[in-house]
Amino acid sequence: MCAIAAPDRLGKRHMRLRYIELFHAVLSTGSLTGAANLLNISQPAASKALQQAESHLGFPLFSRVRGRLQPTQQALLMRHQIDRLMRDLYDLRRLAVNITRPESHPLRVTSTPALAQTLVPDAIAQLGKVYPAATVELFTQHSAVMCESLMLREADIGLTLQDISHHGLWQEPLCRGNIKVIAPPGWWSERDLERPLPIKALAGQPMIGITVQDALGAMLQSHLSKVEPAPRTNVWVQTYQLACSLVARGGGLALVDPFTAQCSREPVQKRSLKLQLDVVLYAVYRPDSPLNCVQMRFLDHVRELAQEILSAP
Repeated sequence: MCAIAAPDRLGKRHMRLRYIELFHAVLSTGSLTGAANLLNISQPAASKALQQAESHLGFPLFSRVRGRLQPTQQALLMRHQIDRLMRDLYDLRRLAVNITRPESHPLRVTSTPALAQTLVPDAIAQLGKVYPAATVELFTQHSAVMCESLMLREADIGLTLQDISHHGLWQEPLCRGNIKVIAPPGWWSERDLERPLPIKALAGQPMIGITVQDALGAMLQSHLSKVEPAPRTNVWVQTYQLACSLVARGGGLALVDPFTAQCSREPVQKRSLKLQLDVVLYAVYRPDSPLNCVQMRFLDHVRELAQEILSAP
């Protein structure tokens, strides 16, 4: 579609950033007009930039097919790398914006869904009594996405029950608890409720499976796989809260974290699982950004409330 000039006088074929952005925009929209609108430039400017990009590279990037621009074989070979570069560029811009945010911006907390529904709201409420003018932004994310948000400075503190072991983040253990077994009302006697439940007692029992893809879930599944006969699991869910709802309605037993078990409003019975496996509540943050007084006070509230929840009968 465009005349291809010889490589530049240094003999190097390269792509400048604006060429990369244009290439990605044309791939996304399928036309120069769409790419120009996406980049907020004129259509002639987009056409000229595309010609320059092809001239520098020494081969065409697009051919016109029935009024639309189709990537050439050479362009398709570069597409994966271009997409990755654009994601990295977008992350870099997000990081640059967040670095320059003034310190007066809200406390930004990212938490796993289970903690966001059981522990974090009370901690935020207590923080508001000490700092009534403070504002808080709360996100719910799984641990892998949480790490990305913290590294890009989109969040200040993460709360998780997973050992994330990220080289760029510091994780502080706040408290430890035990895995809980929950059951429908009346499943166990009052005397049974006072004793931890051996994992072998789950043999052949109806259970609600939880498909949480994390280290804790993997360890629990590993222990359950050794129980004979295996528990009978016909229903699988993605959250501990949904498991509580199904258990309360007679769906069987389930293994959940201690915060979900203690704070659930569902009428379930709960016992500690007799297993050498602690659940650790971690606060995660960047080591290059010391916590300010509001952030430290928030973590104090989280720690105190978590210990109260875990020590409740």
